[in-house]
Amino acid sequence: MYKTLFVVDDNSTSLPLGSAISFTDYLRDYPKLGEPNTRVINLCDTSRYLSQGYYCSLLAEARHHLAIPSVKTINALRADGALMWLKHNQLKGEAAPVKPTRLTLCMGTPLEGSFASIAARIFRDWPAPLLSVELTPETTGIRVQIQRLCLNQLSAAEQAAAIDILERNISSRWLKQKGEKKFRWDLAMLVNKNEQVPPSNKGALDRFVKAGAKLGIDVHIVQAHELTNLNQFDALFIRETTAINHITYQLACRAEELGLVVIDDTNSILRCCNKVYLHDAYNYQKVPSLKTEFILDNHTSTLTDIEQSFGYPLVIKMPEGSFSKGVYKVKSRTELEKLTTELLQDSAMLLVQEYLFTEYDWRIGIINDRAVYACRYYMARNHWQIYNHGSSRNFSGGFDALPTFEVPRQVLKAALKAAAVIGNGLYGVDIKEVDGKAYVLEVNDNPSIDHNVEDAYLGNELYMQIMGEFLRRLEQRGQ
Repeated sequence: MYKTLFVVDDNSTSLPLGSAISFTDYLRDYPKLGEPNTRVINLCDTSRYLSQGYYCSLLAEARHHLAIPSVKTINALRADGALMWLKHNQLKGEAAPVKPTRLTLCMGTPLEGSFASIAARIFRDWPAPLLSVELTPETTGIRVQIQRLCLNQLSAAEQAAAIDILERNISSRWLKQKGEKKFRWDLAMLVNKNEQVPPSNKGALDRFVKAGAKLGIDVHIVQAHELTNLNQFDALFIRETTAINHITYQLACRAEELGLVVIDDTNSILRCCNKVYLHDAYNYQKVPSLKTEFILDNHTSTLTDIEQSFGYPLVIKMPEGSFSKGVYKVKSRTELEKLTTELLQDSAMLLVQEYLFTEYDWRIGIINDRAVYACRYYMARNHWQIYNHGSSRNFSGGFDALPTFEVPRQVLKAALKAAAVIGNGLYGVDIKEVDGKAYVLEVNDNPSIDHNVEDAYLGNELYMQIMGEFLRRLEQRGQ
C-alpha cells in the first residue's frame, strides 16, 4: 500500500486535502526512516525551469518516491506543451469528437465527464495531475494538443471537482500498461517513408530499435511532422538524407538547443553536405585526396585552364549532393561548356576533380573516431559510379562487407584522418585505392546502413555499437 502526498507551492493557499504539504515541508521532512512506499502528486507550478515544482519531482525521483509528473514530463510540457495523434483504432470504441473540443483532465479524468477513454489514453502517455487538452478531429484520428495546468488556473467549480478526483486517488492504484517495459532513455529515429534511397532499410531500422532496447534506450521511429515536441526525447538519430536547407538540419538545430544527443549533429551536416568545405579542409589538413579545383565561371579562359590541368575525362561536382547525385563525368569541351553553364545557374561555385576509375570504392564506417565497419562498393553495371540514377534495373553494383582489420592500412588511416576533420559523429568515408595509395573522395554524414549490406560481416553487433555510442553520450550528458 502506498502513502500518497500532495505537494503544493509554499505560497499556495491550503487545500482541503488531508495529506497536502508544502514544498518546504517535503524538502525538510522527507524521506523518513521506516516510511511506507510513498507516491507524490506534485501540484506545484512547473512552468519554470528549476522552480519548486521542478525540484519536487526531481527530489521525489532521487528519494525513490513514485512521482506524478516525472521530471521528463515536466520538461516536455514546459514550453509549448506537447502534441500527439490518436488513430481511430486506438479509441477503443469511443466516439471521436466531431469538432474541436477542449477538456480539463485531473489524474486522467475529464472534469467535463465526456471522452473518458480518450482522456485515459492521453494520461497514460502524459501522466500529470492537471492537463488542458484540445481534441481536433482529423481524417485518420484525433490531433491532441496538451498543456500543463495548475490548480490556481481553474475556476472555483473546477477546483472543487479536481479536489474530489484527487481525494479519490489517495487510495486508488496507479495502473501500468500490461507488459510495459521501462527504458531510461527515449530516442527519436527520424525517417522519411517516402524517400526513394533512404540511409537505412526497414531491416536496419528494426535492428536499431532492438539494439536500443537491450541498452535501455526506447527507440521511436518517427517522421518529421511527428517531432513538433522534440523535448520529450533524450536523443535524435537522423536516418533521413540530410541537407542544409532542409527539415533534417532544422530539427538537428532544435534538438541541440534542447540539449539532446544528436547524430547527425549540425556541424557534421554543414561540413559533409558541402564538398567545397570538404576539399578545402582536405588541403589544409593534408588528407590524401584526388586533385580538385574550384571554379566560379565558365569563361573561355577558365575552361581552357581546366582542360590543360585535368584533361578528359574529368569530373564536375555540385557542392551539395548525396548518393552520387550532383556528380558528372565530362568527356569533351562541348560537354564541359554545356554542363557548367547549367550548373552555375544554381550554384556560385563548382568543383572540378580528376577522374580515376576503380572497380570499387571503399566505404569505411566511423563513429567517434573508431572504424566500425568496412565495405567495398562495386560500380553499377556499365557505369562509372556505384549508383546509376539513370537505370532502375542496374541502379547499384555489388558489395563486399569486411572486418576492419582486413582493410589496407593506408585506406584505414586516410579514413580516420578525413573523419577527424569533420568531427566525432557517425560518418561513411569514401576512398579510392590505386597502387597502394588511398584517395579520399568525401565524408558522408548519415551514411548508408542497410540490413544485409553494411552489417553483412558484423550483423547485430554493428547496431549495438552505434546504439552503444548513444548510450555513452547520454550517460556522459546525464539524465
